Amino acid sequence: MKKTALLTLCLLLQTIMISAQNTDEQTIATCVEKLNQAMIDGNQIMLDELASEKLSYGHSSGLIENKETFVTSIVNGKFGFSSIDLTEQTIITSKDIAIVRHKFLAATDDKGKDPGTAKLSVMQVWQQEKGKWVLIGRQATKI
Repeated sequence: MKKTALLTLCLLLQTIMISAQNTDEQTIATCVEKLNQAMIDGNQIMLDELASEKLSYGHSSGLIENKETFVTSIVNGKFGFSSIDLTEQTIITSKDIAIVRHKFLAATDDKGKDPGTAKLSVMQVWQQEKGKWVLIGRQATKI
């Protein structure tokens, strides 16, 4: 009887943990979508909300931006996007950290340049701060 109760309790706890992880993964996926839309729209408020004060944002060119320069570069059009499509996205969570990897295909519209495209492999690191997920790190490489 005790073994059955213990087994049942273990299965219940495992189910609860898997459910919580799936919820975090869904929340992070939504944050990634919001970030992409904010980058397309040049939405400063949303970019500020989704980015950590400690953000390290790495471009495929080797340029590294902090939160202020990342947000400013998007809002002023230095790095502009008319569309962003993600494929092959994976999300791994560990407590208050999440690692997101995906292929990033975007139509670019950078200020002072002809429209172009970006084909990148991207890794993002999200961290839970004050009860919400924020982007703390991002690194891209050209495909």
